[in-house]
Formats: sequence, C-alpha cells, structure tokens
Amino acid sequence: MPRIKQKTVVWTANRDNLTLPSDAALIFNTDGRLIVQLNQSQQIPVSNVNQSASSASMLDSGNFVLYDSESKIIWQTFASPTDTIVEGQPLLADRRLVSSISETNHSRGIFELIMQDDGNLVMYPTDLSPRISAYAYWSTFTSLAGNNVSLHLDADGQLYMLNSTGFVIKTLRNRGTVSGNSIHRATVDADGIFRLYSHNLDQNSDWSIEWKAPENICDPIGFCGLNSYCTIINQGSECACLPGFDFIDRGQKNLGCRRNSTLDDCISFEKSNFTMHELDNLSWEDGPYSTLASSTSIQCRDWCLEDCYCEAAIYNNKECRKQKLPLRFGRFRQDGQITTFVKVSIGESGGEDRRLEPPPTSTKNRNKLQIGILVGGVICLALGLIGLAISSILTLRYRVSPYRELSDGGLVLDAALRSFTYQELVIATNGFSEKLGRGAFGTVFKGALLRGQTRIAVKKLEKVMADGEVEFQNEIRSIGRTHHKNLVHLLGYCHDKSNILLVYEFMKNGSLADFLFNSAEKLSWGDRTGIALDIARGIQYLHEECETQIIHCDINPKNILMDENWHAKISDFGLAKLLMPDQSKTVTGIRGTRGYVAPEWYKNQAVTTKADVYSFGIVFLEIICCRRSVSMDVPGNEAILVEWVYSCFEENELHKLVNGEEVDAETLKMMVSVGLWCIQDEPSFRPSMKKVVLMLEGLAEIPIPPISNSFSNVLVS
Repeated sequence: MPRIKQKTVVWTANRDNLTLPSDAALIFNTDGRLIVQLNQSQQIPVSNVNQSASSASMLDSGNFVLYDSESKIIWQTFASPTDTIVEGQPLLADRRLVSSISETNHSRGIFELIMQDDGNLVMYPTDLSPRISAYAYWSTFTSLAGNNVSLHLDADGQLYMLNSTGFVIKTLRNRGTVSGNSIHRATVDADGIFRLYSHNLDQNSDWSIEWKAPENICDPIGFCGLNSYCTIINQGSECACLPGFDFIDRGQKNLGCRRNSTLDDCISFEKSNFTMHELDNLSWEDGPYSTLASSTSIQCRDWCLEDCYCEAAIYNNKECRKQKLPLRFGRFRQDGQITTFVKVSIGESGGEDRRLEPPPTSTKNRNKLQIGILVGGVICLALGLIGLAISSILTLRYRVSPYRELSDGGLVLDAALRSFTYQELVIATNGFSEKLGRGAFGTVFKGALLRGQTRIAVKKLEKVMADGEVEFQNEIRSIGRTHHKNLVHLLGYCHDKSNILLVYEFMKNGSLADFLFNSAEKLSWGDRTGIALDIARGIQYLHEECETQIIHCDINPKNILMDENWHAKISDFGLAKLLMPDQSKTVTGIRGTRGYVAPEWYKNQAVTTKADVYSFGIVFLEIICCRRSVSMDVPGNEAILVEWVYSCFEENELHKLVNGEEVDAETLKMMVSVGLWCIQDEPSFRPSMKKVVLMLEGLAEIPIPPISNSFSNVLVS
C-alpha cells in the first residue's frame, strides 16, 4: 500500500510532557490500563478511564480504542483530539483542537478551535480568559444553531456542521476535487490557521491544502508577541518589531520585542528629542488612557508627541487614542484604514549609534580640558538644579495635569477614573452575557479589560436622576476620590446618552450574603468578627474621612463583597444620590433594602449617617447568627432576628444565637451589645461608626443597651 512520504502526527498523548527517556515504552498492563513506562517505578497514564480495559485496537479509521470485557469502547482518541480531526472523526460540542507549538514540537501551542455548546465554531488564542467574542479571530457565526452541534469531515473531503437532529447547518468546504485514492485531515496549525489537507495515496506526493480559515494569515490574534506585529511576506506571515525596538530572541520572533533604550521620564522630557514613526494598516488591541475625537492624523501625531506619558497613538475614523506600551495583538490589515504612531527618541530612530569618539589630545591640553570641564560642570550643576526646580513646577502644572485630568463633556474628571464608551463595555462583557447579580441600583455583569486581562464588574445603573450630566459626573468624581482598603475600587464610568454604567474591580469571592446564607460551610467566629470590623472601618471612612461625606443608604450583605484574601469591601457607596426618588426596593422616597432600612426613613425625618449605623447593626447581628434578619424557616419566635436577639439578651441565653458554636460568653455578649446599640430606634442613641470601630477593637467601653420595642414595626412596615 502506498505511504505518505513523511509521518504526520494526528494525535499526541501527554503533549505537554513530551520529554521522555529513550527507553520509555507504551504498555497495556495487566490492570487494563494504557501507560507510558519510564522506569520500574514511574508511570504516566495515557487513558483517563477508571475501569479496566480488556483489549486495545488501532482501527482503520485512525481511532485508537480501548474495549471492556463486553467489547464496548470505554476510551478512544477520537473523543479527545489534539490539533487534528481525520475522516469520520467528529468534533463534538464543548470539544476543541489546540495547535502545536511547531511542526516538530507537538506540545500545546497558542491557538484553539472550539466547538462551543451554543453551536458556534470559534477560534481563539489559548491564553486568554474569559474567551469573549472580542478575542475571537474567526467564527462560523452559528451561535443560534443551539447546543449539540458538531463538526464532521467525510472521506470525500467535505467539512460541515450538524445539529442535534442531523441537519447540516453549515458547510465549510464542499466535496474535494482530489481524484483517486485520497485521504483528508483538518488541522489547527501552529500559525493559528485551520486547514483542510488532502493526500493522494496513488501518487508520490505530500499533503496539499484544500481549504483554510481564516483567509488572512495575519488574522490569528497573538501570533506575534508584545510590541510586534504580523506582516505578510512572500505568502507567509512574519513578525516585525515597532520602530525603535528589537526582538527579544531572533530565534523565536513570536516572543515579541523590547525597546532599544528607555524613554526619558517626564521630568526631563523634551519633545524635540523625539519623533513619531508612522505605520499604516495595522490593528492592535485598543486600551487607550485618553481619546481625542474629530481630529486629523497630524493633530493625533502632535498630541502624542507633546504628552510625555504617551508612547503610541492609534488614529482611526478621525479619532485619536493615546496608548501606553506594551502594544499587543498587532496585525496587518489589508482592508485597514488605521495609522499607528510610535514615539521614538531621535537617537534611536535611525537604528544606528550616533555617538562620536573624541579626537586625541595632548597631556597639556587634556589638563586644561579637564579643568574647563570641572568648572563648566559646577556651573551646569547649579543651573541644572535651578532649571530642575522650575521645570518640575511647570511639568506638574502643564504636563502631569493633562494626564491626571481628562476633559469629558466640559467637566474635568480625575484620570483615576477612565471614561469608557458603551461599545468598549459591550466588548468587555461579551454583550453583557454573564450576570453577577442585581441590586437596588441596577444589574452587575462580569467582564475583562482587554489590556492585561483585568477582570472587572460592570454595573448598569437604572433610572438615573434627570438633573443632568454635570450633576452625575460630580457625584462620580466624589466616588472616584474615595480610596480605602474596605471599599470596592471604582475604575471608570460610561455616560453615553441613556447608557449609564460604572466599572468596578472584580471581587472573585462574591458577596457576604453568599457565605452567610447560601454556603454549606459556616465561617468561623474569628472570620465573622473580622469581616464585621472591615465593614465598620469602610463605613467610618465614608462618614468621617472622605473629602465629601457619603451616606451609603443601602448597607446589606449583598453590597458587602469579598476579595481574594477574604477581606470585606463595601460596594455601591454614594450611588443613592444618582437615582430618581422612586428607585427603591421599599416605599417611594425610601432608599435601601427591606429589613435594613432605619426607622427615620418611614417617619419623614432627616436622614443622617446614623441610618447607615442602623443598617450595619442589622448586618452585624446577621453575621453573629449566620442567618437572615427575617426567616420563615425557623420557629415563629425566632422568625424576626432582632426580636429573637433581644429576647436571648434579656434572658441571658445568647449561646442560642451561635447554635452551639464555641464562643467566649463575655465576648459574645459584648458583640451583641454593639449590634443592639446600632439598631436603636432613636438615631441620637446610636453610636457613630468611629465609636463602633473602637468598641469592636476593644478600645471603648460597651454599656448595656436600652430596651426598644419598635424593632418588629420597623422590619415589617
């Protein structure tokens, strides 16, 4: 039978652990397991099944299988493809092909083709998470086809997709034109292109390409590394460096490029020392720190050149977008109308060393020269110090200020808050597809900023007040100036007509409510009191340490988020002023969540910071008891938490509140007393949050709280 001239690898076991000794052997052992034997004691499993196999077989289809004692297939290579499918091998829903590093290195590469469970066949870089549509560089656009869609390759070279009923929803490539005895394979190659190959076994030939996707070989995102871009040379793809940059490793150009020399810092920045290099028809991942609309390319070039912080600018559709390095995902676009400006120091722009060797001098002249240099150096040093002081002041006023303040609609906002377009947040959240939760202020969605893979939470505000954009931005600026370890950090905002969104840091461990009410594992007493102190410190900062006092108005466990180190952070602070009066979970005009709202809200009294103290008190009692403030899953006398706590307090039965947990009785009494002080009906009786913090830290006396009979009225009103 004719053979292919070169071996073609279509499946690889343990592909990320390919360095094996020469005496390694593939063994089907007596336990019915397929393993790689390295030595007498070290084994690497190949098949991932728990039951023992009775036999193994290589089928004519190219499928290597294991059978059980009843001749049923319990494992097969077709079910776990690597970078290739062959004739008769389907790529099932939620399965993927991952490219190899190169033709000779079959470890996992940097591209993958995924048969998504929504019916869409998509290609992504492998190192990006989450895999959102903004990162996809090729797709069949069949996401409406439903689940259980699969990709198939027939013996005649037809490549197509079937839905769960067996209907062909899309044909990628019709039947082949290769005559005679031919075979086919479809592979995601190391360059990120998905190619269909054919080989005529009757001829002494090699594989030929029948079809490929995408057509542009520079489309795969991430083919070139940081500060480099893909360009087409002689029908092939090559990586090239930005002007003023060299490859990190010329043997592996896909590792990216680094600058030949460092740019001066802003203190000594002089635009005359730099020039802007212009590159056409390149697209990049776009993460600007400032934008200028309705500009010309010349204005864009000069705008970046004059800004010491600007390292590159992207000009597209009359909009200039300032960038900081590194740039990534650079690709040549044949249909592109994009200009990239890169700032390069004049000394390195020509790619040559312009330093000149000094001419030889006599000893006498050399001594005079040294004295002259010394005197001149002293003078220059004195002048330099004076100039440095002046330039520092001017720099802070005229150069640092534009970076720290972004003009937005005529109002200056702190640059710590980035202004996003609505489309940027649509991309960042993959069309607002993953909902994290919903609260009184709106719905929160999970997302990721393109640069640096920073995960974010995007809140879509609803029913924002109609007092105008200036008032909105004043409130956002106030929120943006808050910085405390127990407050969720606001990263930016979007004010795009009716679309009002806030962008926050992502809190990976969810809300306090998840752990108090929905978790099977109970937080320890020490963890709970630590969380309560975190919350108290955050509220104290809002009340007493902010430039503008902030009353939260909706302290509840859903608005307390947990960071990766399990520290509590308060979210949604300062948003109450942004909402129209009827935006509430309770009664018109009342802010907050039922069960946590202070009595003064219902009495039309002035609302002060003591309203937050009341809400904290309810949350604190929930933290102590690990239950909701109102629960129908407990005996009737325990349904309303506040009444039950006060009953246990009066009857000296506080141990009931912690359900047998070992807690020092005196400590428990002090903590419950703090909670009861916070929920006093009369606001003036409640302590300030500063006093609450001191009591929780053990630095202030905790007197016995007075009796109040209005708890139940407040909770059920």
